[in-house]
Parts: sequence; structure tokens; C-alpha cells
Amino acid sequence: MDNRLIIPFLKELEVVDSSIDVNEAITRLRAEWNQVKAELENLFRNRDQKTTLHGMNKGIGLYIQFLFLSNDRQVHDLESFDTLVIKPVNLEERLGFIINRPNLFHSYRQLSELILEQEKLYAKKNIVKKRLSQ
Repeated sequence: MDNRLIIPFLKELEVVDSSIDVNEAITRLRAEWNQVKAELENLFRNRDQKTTLHGMNKGIGLYIQFLFLSNDRQVHDLESFDTLVIKPVNLEERLGFIINRPNLFHSYRQLSELILEQEKLYAKKNIVKKRLSQ
């Protein structure tokens, strides 16, 4: 996937400053995702696909930030997804599907699953890191 495709999703967000602790930044991103997720669930429940685009774009941007931060990278570097170690299986195909069809309920579900998988991978990384430091 061409990383230039993700730039529009980052424009709506406050890109996390590198001076902030990564764990704190990720906590903020997850809290913001929970708000966006609740809004999107309501919109999709009411079958209001026309107004889901803004929320989906924000959710995609949050996920991309989370993806890079959990890999100890800054989003503005826009490295290839191939260089990222901590990422869900078939990331590029799944994210490409979401980006190309953001108004579909299936895209919302896929985005939710990507975020959940990334949270698990990030938690695993922290546990391994903690064990190695002991």
C-alpha cells in the first residue's frame, strides 16, 4: 500500500508530539477511539451511512497513529508498513479495504478489529519488554 494514501486521514488529527510519553499518547488515542467508536456504532445502527465518513476518517487516522506509536515510530516519518514489526496480519489488505470503502459497516468492523489486534500486540510487546528488563 502506498503510504501517501494515509496522509489525508492524519490531517484531521492532532499528530502526537514526540516529546510526550508513548504510553500516555497511546492511552489518549485509545480514549479518543472509544468516543469515535460509540458515535459510529450509533450511526451504523441507524443506517446513517452518509454521516459516517467523518468518524471513519478520524478512526482510520487514530489507528495509523496507534500503529506507528506502538512500533516506536513517529507518524510523520511515514515509513513503509513493511518496516513495522508490531502489526496485525494482512494489515495492508485490510487497511486498503477500509480506506477504499469507509462507509460500509464491514469497514467499521474491520477497523475495530485492527485496533483490538494492535492493542493486544502492543500489550504483548510491553510484557516481553518488562520481562527482559528484569
